[in-house]
Amino acid sequence: MCNKILPYFVSGTVIRGFGRGSKALGIPTANLPEPVVNALSKDLDNGIYYGWASLRGEVHKMVASIGWNPYYKNEKKSMEVHILHKFQNDFYGEELKVIIAGYIRPERDFSSLEELIKEIKNDIAITEQQLEEPVANKLKNDDFLTTKINN
Repeated sequence: MCNKILPYFVSGTVIRGFGRGSKALGIPTANLPEPVVNALSKDLDNGIYYGWASLRGEVHKMVASIGWNPYYKNEKKSMEVHILHKFQNDFYGEELKVIIAGYIRPERDFSSLEELIKEIKNDIAITEQQLEEPVANKLKNDDFLTTKINN
């Protein structure tokens, strides 16, 4: 199990994904580039995670999917981050920092889009609850999320 390496810190520039999150699911995601995904620890199991994301200097709760998205039969592994905040504009090309605090479940296939959406909403509810726990909650103040990256 991946809990031995959590919390796990990752950052990257937001890229365009498959365009499914907002359109098909109503759940927009920020996608990290292939080199970032390929550099993820092999000890980080494919599946659904919760944690914190920093974008534009603000820290928000997030739920992330790491893996192959069996429902969509992806040919490349991806890391898709759903930030639990409504943004007015896209943020492609911006730096996203993520602290993965905990593991929710393994990725799996679904028999329908409705079933997938229902499960994602359940993942979001679990995220909301777990990030109120003291150990996970204190990570939102970690310097990793609040320190600006110098290029």
